[in-house]
Amino acid sequence: MSIVRIFIVLLALASPALAQDGAHDAAAAGEAARMFRAYVEGVAKKGERPDLTRPETTALLGRVFDVEALQALPPAKASDMSWLMDWVDAANATYKLFALYGSKPGAQPDLATLQRNMTDYGDQYAAAMNFVIRGMAREAVAGQLFMASLAPEQRTRIREEGFAGFRRSTAEFILTTVCAAIQGAGKSANARLVAAAIRDTREVWASFLLPQDRARVLEQLADLPRWAPDETARTDLAAFTAALRAVN
Repeated sequence: MSIVRIFIVLLALASPALAQDGAHDAAAAGEAARMFRAYVEGVAKKGERPDLTRPETTALLGRVFDVEALQALPPAKASDMSWLMDWVDAANATYKLFALYGSKPGAQPDLATLQRNMTDYGDQYAAAMNFVIRGMAREAVAGQLFMASLAPEQRTRIREEGFAGFRRSTAEFILTTVCAAIQGAGKSANARLVAAAIRDTREVWASFLLPQDRARVLEQLADLPRWAPDETARTDLAAFTAALRAVN
């Protein structure tokens, strides 16, 4: 797809008449994610590597990982869940396209491949994690509101187990993100960006994580002052763990 075509599509998706419309933002992010996938697949067929600094790819990623649009939305509601899930799913699928680029399908990525991608695409990965952390926090709030809105007969075992699974997987995601995006950050600015997202959403995670997961997160982050690469990032992570301890 040409640069002109990409910018025309993005301009249409960013219509100001639909400002602060979460469903519209999610749909725009989904379209940008599809366009980015097409770009990556085209590059792969040529045996090349994605260039995430090109104006058109930067614009696509900016639309998928649009933190400003997410934060401009009104407070979360139970009815937000459907489009929130679509948006966060699009963001997850998009960052994996470049974080795992070069890995064989169905195989565990080798460390050399991961390291190269984190070196080449570290800025984009940090931007993705900044968005996904905040998006998942909004999902957590909307999910709790949704579960609370259900009549007793609607709180089925499948729904209860699915929601508990979401809470458990969130803890795994946070730990993985801290290790990959903060501990392994090549730039202090990227570590600070991700740590700030965890700090800003700490009250959500403090109440949303299951008690055993809060304890496990605290245990695994106990020595964070030794390995966090940046003083500001360490301070923000300390604020996050303090919020978890306050609940425990």
